[in-house]
Formats: sequence, structure tokens, C-alpha cells
Amino acid sequence: MREPVIRRTRSAVMQGDDGLRTLYTSKPLDILLSLLVSMSLCGTVMAAETSPVDTPANAGDSAVFALESAKASRSLLLDVTHAGKRMVVVGDRGHILYSDDQGKTWAQAKVPTRQLLTAVYFVDDQHGWAVGHDAQILASNDGGITWIKQFEDLKREAPLLDVWFKDLSTGIAVGAYGALLETTDGGQHWQDVSNRLDNEDQYHLNGIAYVKDAGLFIVGEMGSMFRSSDEGQTWEKIEGPYQGSLFGAVSTSQPNTLLAYGLRGNLFRSTDFGSNWEPIALKGERGPLEFSIANASLMPDNSIVLVGNGGSVMRSTDDGETFTVSNRSDRLSLSGVAEDDKGNLILVGQGGVHVTSPTGADVAQQ
Repeated sequence: MREPVIRRTRSAVMQGDDGLRTLYTSKPLDILLSLLVSMSLCGTVMAAETSPVDTPANAGDSAVFALESAKASRSLLLDVTHAGKRMVVVGDRGHILYSDDQGKTWAQAKVPTRQLLTAVYFVDDQHGWAVGHDAQILASNDGGITWIKQFEDLKREAPLLDVWFKDLSTGIAVGAYGALLETTDGGQHWQDVSNRLDNEDQYHLNGIAYVKDAGLFIVGEMGSMFRSSDEGQTWEKIEGPYQGSLFGAVSTSQPNTLLAYGLRGNLFRSTDFGSNWEPIALKGERGPLEFSIANASLMPDNSIVLVGNGGSVMRSTDDGETFTVSNRSDRLSLSGVAEDDKGNLILVGQGGVHVTSPTGADVAQQ
């Protein structure tokens, strides 16, 4: 039996690493987040397409927009990123919020969907993309204040789980059942290029990352790994070190060096763009970390922060060779991390946004 779609959100939610629940037909707020948003998808496996797909027009007056809510910043949020000095978060019910004061206050963006959004990426301070359920891709050209729907495919019955852009034109989105979509015109058109991967079993693709001086790296279900040194035109399948789900990858500050992370605290480091791997031990106060890892970010000072289940926050100052591990007292699962201009962490996940110290402890808002 294949694994359900598992993601740091970035589709249904786990009750602990062993208790998967289907969220696809449930309301996200009715289910507790346990780090990874995981989804048990049933039905027809999507067929790979190779022809360009015309971008559907934004529905104008008939579009269904996310409802405004004073509690949006405390709802299930799945990813966080910078748009210049602004911070942008995405999550449940089509909620996208932005903050211009380092996370102290949040405003809700105008968003033409009520679907769960799983990941967000900004290529500069104005232009960003978000992905989510129904294979939706949204775009903003004003720093995340307003959004349009560039693409959706209801027939897939599956979410997109991560997105990356090289520049204003070229971008890639990945998702369930081996979905690999590409645009070369800023999202005016998206093309299904899933057949570029040696992924006959259509394993779910959970994360995509750019590795310094090397290229693109994708990780996913059943430990699947793929790398590209030509910006996604061709892909090589990699024999990975782990047969369980990997939820993401992150580049370090060193060339060709990356970390891949996933279920039950499994973390691996490669210094040769994935050809060889070594396991990285994560030890907390009570012994080895067994909580799953949902997300990671390379910070401005070149430290790396991982977050995950059970309120886990892990930081490395030596390019991922070792980590200090702490767990937040609330034990709420985390699915995204960024840093403000003072070095504090902006964490998102269960319970919405948390502004914390560099170790994950809550800090008072002024």
C-alpha cells in the first residue's frame, strides 16, 4: 500500500506520525495539525500531460474569495516567507496574511479561493506565488496584498505542495501523484512536465529547493529524490538514504551542500548534491528526536532552522553538521519558519503565527 500524501503542510493533517486522517473531505480547522499536513488521496491517478495548459482567467465578480476573519492569524497556517521586508503567510481556507512590522500585526490579503494553501514563494519584494488544493496556483505582483488565480485543475483531485521560481518568468510547482508543472512566462501558462521524471509509480513530490552552485533538488514519498543541474529541463533519479517520506530539502551556505528531512526526525546531509548522504543525529533533553520535521530555512546569518511536530525547533550554526534541539512548551506542531530583522523566529503551524526567540521560546510583543 502506498503512503498517503504527506506534507509539512505544504493537504490533510496527521494526528501524530502513526495516525493519519483524511482531510480532503473535512474542514481543516476541525482537524489538529501534527506538523505535516498529510492527505489520504483516493481516486484516479492523474495522467501526465505534455502539452501547454492555458491559464484560466480570474473569475472576476464570480470568484469565491477567502472570507475575512479577525482570527485568521491564529488559524492553521502552513508556510511563511519574506517579500522584501514584508512577511507573508498562507494556510487554511485560502488565508494569506502579510505583516509590515515583523509579525506584530497582520493584515488579510484579498485572495480568490477558499482552498487550503500549502506553500508560498517570493522572487522579489513584489512578485510571489502560492500553491494549494485543486492544483491551484495564485500570483501576486504587489507584495502579497492582492492575488489572482493563475491555474487550477479540479480533475487532478490532488494538491500542489511546493513552488520555486528562478526569476519573474521561470518557475516550477510540485505536488501529489508526481505532479511537476513549469512556467516560462511568469505563470500566464503552466505546462505539465511530469514525464521528465523517472517516477513511474507517481510518488508524491513534497518539496523542491535550489542548492547553491548545483541546481534543483526534489524530495518526496518513499524517500524519492531527483536532481537537475539545468534548471529543471532534465532530471536524474537519486538512490536516497531513506525509504520513508521526505518532506523537504534546504540548501546550506556551502556549495553543493543540502539537507533532506522527513518522518520521525530523519535528517540527512550531502556535500555532493545528493550523490552521498550521512545521517545527522538530533538529540533533545529526553534523547533522540522522533518528531517529524516539516520545514527548514537558511537564515541571513547562514544558520539553518528546522521546525516540526511537537513544537520542535532545531538550529545549526555549522552548515547542518550539528543541531541544538528544543521543544516549545505548547507542543503545537509547526510547519514553517522565517526570521525577523532582530533575529527572532516567525513560526507558523497549529495555532497560527508565533513570534519567538531564536530558540523558539515566545517573546513579548511590544
